[in-house]
Amino acid sequence: MDDLRPMHNPPHPGEFISEVYLEPFGVSGRELAQQLDVSASTLSRVLNGSSRVSPEMALRLSKALGRTPESWLSMQGAHDLWQARKQVDLRRVHRLTLAPAS
Repeated sequence: MDDLRPMHNPPHPGEFISEVYLEPFGVSGRELAQQLDVSASTLSRVLNGSSRVSPEMALRLSKALGRTPESWLSMQGAHDLWQARKQVDLRRVHRLTLAPAS
């Protein structure tokens, strides 16, 4: 088994936001979008997983929801890396051998 592969599929930050912040408290996406000062359609794309959390959005989410911007970007990165591991064929990629320059 590949030691670098996590044992689970990390959620997209949008799924996490919906499940942890919106649904349990009856908050709408439109209401959160207003608090974030973004359009409802912009937030909707994040919530449905069709857009990534950008550094700018991470700052907004941090202020509105209380986690660090780094945690939002880390969550996005973990999700993206999991997806890439499922899709990228690395069989023809080889380690570069580096020798000291003479």
